[in-house]
Amino acid sequence: MAAHLKKRVYEEFSKVVQIPHEETPAKKLRLSKPSKSAALHIDLCKATNSTDALQYLLQFARKPVEAESVEGVIRILLEHYYKETDNSVRLKIASLLGLLSKTQGFSPDCIVDDSINTLSNEKSHQVLAQLLDTLLVIGTQLPESPTVRQRLIEVACKHLSDTYFGVRNKCLQLLGCLGIVESPLNKDEGLGTSIGGVRDVQSIISDYFGDQDPRVRTAAIKAMLQLHERGMKIHQIIYDQACRLLSDDYEQVRSAAVQMVWVLSQLYPESIVPIPSSNEEIRLVDDAFGKISHMVSDGSWMVRVQAAKTLGSMLQVSPHFLEQTLDKKLMSDLRRKRTAHERAKELFASGEFSSGRKWADDAPKEKLDTNTVNLIASGACGAFVHGLEDEMFEVRIAAVEALCQLARSSPTFAEKCLDFLVDMFNDEIEEVRLQSIHVLREISTHITLREDQLDTVLAVLEDSSRDIREALHELLCYTNVSTKECIQLALLELLKNLNKYPTDRNSVWKCLMFMGSRHPTLVLPLVSELLSTHPYFDTPEPDMDDPAYIAVLVLVFNAAKSCPTMPALFSDHTFRHYVYLRDSLSHLVPPLRLPGRKQVYGLDSVDSGSGSGSVESAQLFLQQSLNRVSTIQNLEAPGAQDLLDFTIRDLQRLGELQTELAGAADFCATYLRCQLLLIKALQEKLWNMAVPLCLKQNVTATAAAQQILEETYKLEFLYCGLESRQVATIHHVRLQAKALQLILTARTRQGLDPLISSCEKFLQDVESFQRLFLTELPHLQDSFVDKLLELMPRLSSCKPVELVKILQTTLRQSGLLQLKLPEQIHRATATIIEPTGESDNPLRFTTGLVVALDIDATLEHVQDPQNSVKVQVLYPDGQSHVIHPRPGDFRKPGPNRHRLITQVYLSHTAWTEPSQIEVRLLLAYSSSSTSLSSSASKQGWSDSIDSIPPSEAAVEGTIPFSKPVKVYIMPKPARR
Repeated sequence: MAAHLKKRVYEEFSKVVQIPHEETPAKKLRLSKPSKSAALHIDLCKATNSTDALQYLLQFARKPVEAESVEGVIRILLEHYYKETDNSVRLKIASLLGLLSKTQGFSPDCIVDDSINTLSNEKSHQVLAQLLDTLLVIGTQLPESPTVRQRLIEVACKHLSDTYFGVRNKCLQLLGCLGIVESPLNKDEGLGTSIGGVRDVQSIISDYFGDQDPRVRTAAIKAMLQLHERGMKIHQIIYDQACRLLSDDYEQVRSAAVQMVWVLSQLYPESIVPIPSSNEEIRLVDDAFGKISHMVSDGSWMVRVQAAKTLGSMLQVSPHFLEQTLDKKLMSDLRRKRTAHERAKELFASGEFSSGRKWADDAPKEKLDTNTVNLIASGACGAFVHGLEDEMFEVRIAAVEALCQLARSSPTFAEKCLDFLVDMFNDEIEEVRLQSIHVLREISTHITLREDQLDTVLAVLEDSSRDIREALHELLCYTNVSTKECIQLALLELLKNLNKYPTDRNSVWKCLMFMGSRHPTLVLPLVSELLSTHPYFDTPEPDMDDPAYIAVLVLVFNAAKSCPTMPALFSDHTFRHYVYLRDSLSHLVPPLRLPGRKQVYGLDSVDSGSGSGSVESAQLFLQQSLNRVSTIQNLEAPGAQDLLDFTIRDLQRLGELQTELAGAADFCATYLRCQLLLIKALQEKLWNMAVPLCLKQNVTATAAAQQILEETYKLEFLYCGLESRQVATIHHVRLQAKALQLILTARTRQGLDPLISSCEKFLQDVESFQRLFLTELPHLQDSFVDKLLELMPRLSSCKPVELVKILQTTLRQSGLLQLKLPEQIHRATATIIEPTGESDNPLRFTTGLVVALDIDATLEHVQDPQNSVKVQVLYPDGQSHVIHPRPGDFRKPGPNRHRLITQVYLSHTAWTEPSQIEVRLLLAYSSSSTSLSSSASKQGWSDSIDSIPPSEAAVEGTIPFSKPVKVYIMPKPARR
C-alpha cells in the first residue's frame, strides 16, 4: 500500500512540473491580447509609493502595445492619474497618453473628452504643459474633425494667460497647428482684452510677440510660421511687429523673426511701406532685404548664418539694393538725391544770399542723424562683404551660397560679385574654398575671367586636396577667359599640376579638352608655340608617352574642330599623333575633317551618330527579337536552341553598337541565356535514361542550374530601373532552377532526410513567391508557378518522391515566359582609372609589411554604393582579399554617377620574381534586402515567423562588375 501511495505521489509531482511547460507556448502565441491593461492595473495597484509607480510606468513604456489594447490601457492610466498625488508620476502618465495616441491603427477620438477633463483640476504647470502636448498629438491625429479642433482651440485660448512659459508655449503651438483663419474666436476674460471681443487666431498669436519671456515670443513667431506652412496667408500688419523683434535681446527670437520677415516679403513683395523719419516710401521686399542684411552683422553666429541663407532666396529685390550689399560705403549719404531742378527751385524760394537780418537763416535745412535710416539700413551696405569676412566659416559658406543664388538670376550682379568669390579661393578652411569653386562653376555662364582673376584661381592648383583640384578643373571646363595670355597661363599651370600630381592626369586632359573647344580663336595664335613648329626648320618629334605633350595635343585638336584653318599649321608627325590619339583616347580627341588626307590616314571618319532615328530603330529591333523568341514553343529542341543562340548574339552586338540601349540589350540577353540553359538541361535523352547511365548529363544539368541561379541574381541586382513585373519574371526563372536542383537531388539518391528538407524549402519558396508577387500573378498564366499554385494542396500533403515527379512533369511542360521591357533600364558598371595596369615596373615593398595601392574608379548606375561596392584583390597563389571602402571614399559628381577614390593595402610573403595581382570591383547583394521583400514585410504578414523564407534571407554574394586590372608587385625579403 505504501509503495502504491509512493507511486501516486510521484505521478502527481510529474504532472505539476508539466503544467507550466504547457502554459509557456500559450504566452508566446499571445492568446489574451487585452491583458496589457490588466497587467498595468495590477502593477500600479502593487505600487506602494510614487517611486514604484514611476518605475512600473517606465518599464511599461518600453513595451509595444497593440492597437486593440490602447483604449483599455489609457482608461487604466487615467484612473490612476486622478488618484496620484506626485507630480512626476502624473507627468509620466500625461506623456504616455500622448505616445499611446500615436499608435498605428488607433483613433484617439474616444479619449478627447477625458484628456480635456484632466486639465480642469491640474495645479502643476509642468503637468499642464505635458497634457496640452498630448492634446496637440490628439489634434494632429484627427485633422478631419472640426468639433475636436474647435474644442482644443478653446482650451488653448483659456490657458494662454497661465503664468508658466511652458503652458503658454504649448497653447501657442496648439493655435499654430490647429487654428483656422476663417473662423473668428471669442476672447475669454482671462486674455486681458475686452470681454466678448471677436478676434481671429493671428491677432491672438501676435499679442504674444511682446511677451516678457523670450521663449514665449519665439513660440509665438513659430506658431505664426506654422499657420503659413498650413497654407494660411499671414496678415501684412504683422510685418512691423516682426521687424521690431529683429532687435530683440535673445538670439532665438531674432532667428525666428528673420524667418517671419522673409515670409512676409515673399507674400507682399510689391506692397509700399513708409520709411521711418522720412516722407519716402519703399517696396516691402526691398525694406525686408535691408533689415535682414543688417542681421548679417548680428552678435550670434547662428543668426548670421540664417540671415545670409535667407538673403539668397530674396530674388525679387531691386538691383540697386542688391548691389549695395557688395559696397561698404553708405548709399547716397542715407538720403534721397534731389534733382537739379528741385535744388534750384528751393534756392530761388529762399533767396540766393542771406540778408543777415535773421540769425542762422542760411544754416542747413535738415540735420542728418546717422542713426536714423532713410533709404536702406546701414548694415545692408556691404552685407555680403561682412558675411564673406566673418570669423565663423559657417557664415562664410552661407554667404557664398547666397551669392550664388542671387547671381544665377542676375548676370550683372554675377559680374560684380566675381572678385569677391575669387578672393574666397584663398580661404583657410578647405570646405569654404571648395564651396566657392562650386559656386563659381554654377554662375560660369554669366562671367568671363580676367587675367588677374584667373591668376588667383589657378593658384588653387597647388592645393594638396584632390577634391579641390578636381573641382577647379571642373570650373575651368566651363569658364570663359578673355585673352590668349589667359589660355597660355592656364595651360602652364595645368602642366605644373600634372607634373606635381600625376594622378590628376585624366582630370587635366578633360579640362583642356573643354577649354580648347570653348576658345578656338584664342588657341589659334598659340598653335606654333604649343607644338614647337617652325616655318623653315624641322623640329624634333616629341615623345608620345609624355602626358604633358598629350595634354597640349588634346587642347589643340579640340580647338581645331571649330577652327578649319588650324590644321594647316600642323607638322607631319602631328597628323600621325592625331591618328594614334583618336584610337587610344577617342573620348578626348574629336573627329576632324582634314582635307587631302582621307586616303592616307582615314581622318575624315565621322562617328556614326546615335541620333533619335537610330535609337528608335534599335528599340524596334530589340522588341522584334523578343517577339520572335516568344514563338519558341512551336519549335523542336534543336531549332529552339539555335533561335536562342542567334538572338543572344544579336542582342549582345546591339548593346555594343547602341550605348543608350546597352542595359536593356544585356538584360534581355542574360534572361534568354537562362532559358537556353534550362532547355539544354531538360533534354529528352537526359530524363529517359537510367540514372546510373546518365552521370555526365547529371553533372551538366547541375552546373546549368547553378549558373541559372547566379544569372538571376545578376539580373535582379546588377540592373536598375526594373519594375515589379520584371522582378517577378526573374524570381520565376530562379524558382525553375531550384526545382531543377531538387529533381537532380532526388535522382542522385543522397538519402531521404536531405530530400525531405529540400522539398520543405522549395514549398516555402513557392509560398514566398505568391506573397511577394500577388499582384503580378495574373500576368503569369500557364507558367510554371501558375501550375504549381493550382497543385499546391496536393504538393503540401504528398510524399517527397511523388512531389519530385510532379515537379519534373510540370517543369518540362511549362513554356517560356514572355519578357516585357521597362521604360528605362541601366546596367551598373564600373571603370577602374587607377591603376591603369600598363606599367612594367613592379611595386616593391618589404615582406610582411604593407604597401598602399591607390584606387580611382568611376561607377555608373549603382544604387547605394557605400554599402554595396567592394574591392577584391586576387593574388597569384589563389588568395583573395575583399576590402570594404569607407563611406567618405565615395563622391557623387553627377546623377547616377559616383567616384571611388580609396587606398588598398597589400601584403604578402617573399617572392622570387615579380608577379601580377588582379584588382576588380564587386557589387555585394543580399536577397533579403530586395526592395519588394522589404515593402511586402510592411503589409501585415510581417508578424508571422516565416514571412521571409530562410533560404531567401540567407543568400548573399558578390557580382564582379568591372574589368580586372593587373598590377605588378614584388615583395622583397627583409634584410638581416
